[in-house]
Amino acid sequence: MFTFINKLLAGVFIITLLGSMKANSQNPEPTNTLTLSEVWKKTATYNKQLQMQQLKVESSDERVKTAKTERLPEVSAKGSYGRFSNFALYEDGLFKAPTQVPIEKKATYQFGAEAYLNLYNGGKTTREITAAQTESELAKDQKNLSEQELRYKAAAYYLDIYRNYKYEKVMLQDIAEREKELEEIRQLLKNGVVLKSDVLRAELKLSKQKMTLLEIRNSLKIAMQRLNIMMGDPDSAIIKIAADTIDAAALPERTYEDYLHQAYDNSYEFKISEKETKLSELKLKQVKANIMPKVGLYAEYAYTYPQIILYPYAFTLYGLGQAGVKATLPISQLYMNKHRKAEAKINLMRQEVEHEDTQDRVREDVRAAYLRFTEAVTRIQVAKENIAQAQENFRIVNNTYFNQLSLMTDLLDAETQLLQSRFDLTTAEVTAQLQYYQLLKATGNL
Repeated sequence: MFTFINKLLAGVFIITLLGSMKANSQNPEPTNTLTLSEVWKKTATYNKQLQMQQLKVESSDERVKTAKTERLPEVSAKGSYGRFSNFALYEDGLFKAPTQVPIEKKATYQFGAEAYLNLYNGGKTTREITAAQTESELAKDQKNLSEQELRYKAAAYYLDIYRNYKYEKVMLQDIAEREKELEEIRQLLKNGVVLKSDVLRAELKLSKQKMTLLEIRNSLKIAMQRLNIMMGDPDSAIIKIAADTIDAAALPERTYEDYLHQAYDNSYEFKISEKETKLSELKLKQVKANIMPKVGLYAEYAYTYPQIILYPYAFTLYGLGQAGVKATLPISQLYMNKHRKAEAKINLMRQEVEHEDTQDRVREDVRAAYLRFTEAVTRIQVAKENIAQAQENFRIVNNTYFNQLSLMTDLLDAETQLLQSRFDLTTAEVTAQLQYYQLLKATGNL
């Protein structure tokens, strides 16, 4: 039974490996050797969400310019043209036919221009400009927040590819060692030193290792496809990691308080919450300004035909203009603005509470990311110590087995522990790097 399973698994692995090699030889896939910085640059260029955020930023910048133009005078031109009907005189009453008095010159027209320059409107124009500038800054912070999320996601895929490459390297080394060991056990079987079951167990272990290698390679392809999609590259493009190792010891170490201060200064979630609170304050001030008077300069001049303003009338073109100061006091707003102001106050209070909640959430995220990062760094050292212990344990068990002083199960357990400890070191290194990026994201520095 063991022999049948062993041959079946080995056959599946060999067929899959040969098919993959044949396909690669016929259709070689493009290969990209990328650093993480290059991955971030490509994903930022390709990502549609960031492109939309950038357009939103540009739209907000134009809105600021539009708000500033409100300080300029309003100038308009006007004109009209019409025809007079005959002059109807109802000498015998409205229900009798009138006497039609013909008018020789029936045309009437007017053309001119007028201008208005606002001098004071309760500071509304200034606040509109400030609000537009705040919205522009808010759009930029939202774009930066989206870019941070994208960078973190790309880093996770990039490190996943790195981890699977390391797993593949470790597994290939282990398979080579197990194949050499299997030949030695077969030789012992020929000499009658060990049982047939030892050979079967070693062969089954080797087959399982080869299947695990196949799973690792498939996981590698999946991670590559995900990252290729983010970068806009072909799904099957091969990604090579530029950095061969991850040195977690080179990551900067700071205190939790340092990271927290950075978060309050740089966190985009915190900045967005601050600007939303500022917009609510401006909204309240704008509502309060509804009861303020409006004062401005105005001027107008027009040419009109015919002259029917002053007596005696004349069928001739005349020009008339005026200039002065115009003031308006919205008296109705004294009682209509009451509920608007109450609503704006409530919205401001709600936004202030939301800002405090954001501050608590930022502090919580920084604390969790910091503890997980320090935990991952510690795990690296533990994993290195475990490798040393597993190697020593394997050396002892390996010597005792081939000297017939221990069982095959002991040797297999020692091999499994050594392989797992090597995997654990790679996992710890990748986890530390990813947790560091998580910490940078929480502090707004990614």
